[in-house]
Amino acid sequence: MNKTTRNILLTLLALFLLAGSFSAGVIVGWLIPSQSPLQATVSTAVASENDTTTLFKPFWQAWDILHQNYIDQPLDDTLLMQGAIKGMVSSLGDAHTLYMTQAEYNAANISLTGKYGGIGAYVSVNGDFLTITGTFEGSPAEKAGLKAGDEIIAVDGKDVTGVDPSVVLESVKGEAGTTVVLTIHRSNPESTFDVTITRETITYKTVTGKILKQEDLPGNTSLVLNENIAYIRLSSFGQDTTADLTTTLTTLLAEDPKGIILDLRENGGGYLETAVSVVSQFISDGVVVYQEDNSGNLTAFNATKGGLATEIPLVILVDGNSASASEITAGALQDYKRAILVGTQTYGKGSVQYWIPLDDEQGAVAVTIARWLTPLKHQIDKIGLTPDYVINFTDEDIKMGYDVQLEKAVELLLQKAQ
Repeated sequence: MNKTTRNILLTLLALFLLAGSFSAGVIVGWLIPSQSPLQATVSTAVASENDTTTLFKPFWQAWDILHQNYIDQPLDDTLLMQGAIKGMVSSLGDAHTLYMTQAEYNAANISLTGKYGGIGAYVSVNGDFLTITGTFEGSPAEKAGLKAGDEIIAVDGKDVTGVDPSVVLESVKGEAGTTVVLTIHRSNPESTFDVTITRETITYKTVTGKILKQEDLPGNTSLVLNENIAYIRLSSFGQDTTADLTTTLTTLLAEDPKGIILDLRENGGGYLETAVSVVSQFISDGVVVYQEDNSGNLTAFNATKGGLATEIPLVILVDGNSASASEITAGALQDYKRAILVGTQTYGKGSVQYWIPLDDEQGAVAVTIARWLTPLKHQIDKIGLTPDYVINFTDEDIKMGYDVQLEKAVELLLQKAQ
């Protein structure tokens, strides 16, 4: 490798070490302030050219060893550099301080940013395979019969075993009107099959709502839904969530419901400001969340006045994938005794990351810079929120598709309506 190339890569490494901030999301545990207190700089990290030459000598030695001796040549220098960044960041031992390639970064932000070409499915990238967690109403994925729990094991005949699910997601998306063949593994009943789907332009809606009907409750329930109960699902805290929630609340409140169910299950988070706005719809004033820096200093984020639903009974559904901005929302409303929490222990993501996209679309780096506390200053990081009513799904519930958590929420609101 020539000296010029080495110097360029060395400078890039120094920049990565001091990567500052930007707003973006990670798949589980989004908490994204819009302003960053960090500044990107190189001078404080690099004392002198001689120091860095010595520091990075083993790196370049390993680089040369691979280029000179590895059996499959030529090597992909971009992949080597990305691997070096990931290794450097992971050495901090913080799961939320991380590096994403551009493909991973784009995939992580779909739920916050709007339209894309794809199949219209909610997915999880936290396992070995890209896994369907739900489908958009009327979407190609729904029409194709995809179900929660379906694992995508091949795309267009190409086995994706061992491929990062975030990268697989990029291959599932594509221009509207084009087709993609997905090989699906389904565990209940056990089967593997191909499905051909024509992609469409998908508008990602983070807020959906309706007045519940009797058929929305489990088929074995003894509850009689004789009152209007409003149901609102937030799938993430995106840039349009506040406006969409306001519209949804206005529409549903016109039906004179006796209570609201706010479903934050499978919601990994989003923008901090959106979380504050969501909480502000349900309380008239007060601190929504405290941000604590590495010196123990607290910054309070307060509710804004004018909420549409500050008095109506409220139940919040949460689960193990309710994280970060979801936990801010649920934690604040639980602290104020404004809402009853139903479900299972939440994820426990109480740290704040700032992101900076790297130049030339080379991905992005996140740095954990703070933690957040609930209004009563409870620590959530690595702990999570404990629901007021812990309701687990049995194997029979899962097999039959019985949403017993929703059933409990309805039961509680009907009791309040009596």
